[in-house]
Amino acid sequence: MSEDPSVVQVRGLTKRFNGLTAVDNIDFDLRPHCTTALLGSNGAGKTTTISMLLGLLLPTNGTIRIFGQNLISDRFKILPRINISSPYIDLPQRLTVRQNLTVYSRLYKVPSSKERIAKLSKDLELTEFIDRQVRKLSSGQKTRVSLAKALINEPELLLLDEPTASLDPETAMWVRDYLRKYQERRNTAILLASHNMLEVERMCQHVYIMNKGRIVEQGSPTELISRHEKQDLEEVFLKIARN
Repeated sequence: MSEDPSVVQVRGLTKRFNGLTAVDNIDFDLRPHCTTALLGSNGAGKTTTISMLLGLLLPTNGTIRIFGQNLISDRFKILPRINISSPYIDLPQRLTVRQNLTVYSRLYKVPSSKERIAKLSKDLELTEFIDRQVRKLSSGQKTRVSLAKALINEPELLLLDEPTASLDPETAMWVRDYLRKYQERRNTAILLASHNMLEVERMCQHVYIMNKGRIVEQGSPTELISRHEKQDLEEVFLKIARN
């Protein structure tokens, strides 16, 4: 991985809910210009970890430093520089795509917001339904709108939860290429949560695998495949999950 200073540094991160440990003393780093996967079965602790990175949940123990600052004490300096795309986070359904993007551009205080929205609409091919209510969009169209929302502030840390869900293979490949070019231009650190192991192999330079709240394995996709003597990352994931 890159020798650049970490964009995100997590140490001893723990989260408990009423005696249940959802995240158990994990350490990891995210570096600029690097796409890192956070993998795990349902209930492994991925969503809780991402929620803490966004400041939506407070850790029980441990520290999160983003851009060299403490997330708890400096969150209002940090949050404008990050964003998330997830098909499982609903945008206001009665608003049009343009209205949604306008709201988020104002929340992030994006300069020249009309020009930014126009560029994203062109880049992500939203123009034909830009003035349509979100509730009237297909699943694939909603996925592209979610990605546009996530890029509205040109984040330096981008969290992606199933970024190509509901997209056909050709469009998914196009989205991955677009994200790669965006990352090169902005030197962005990307954290990817996905159940699509082929996508992880194509996009990621480093992988963390969680099980029962702990990080139980890590390395590049190639390293993990070789270490576990499997044909691909999906076989590695299944082996770890079953054990």
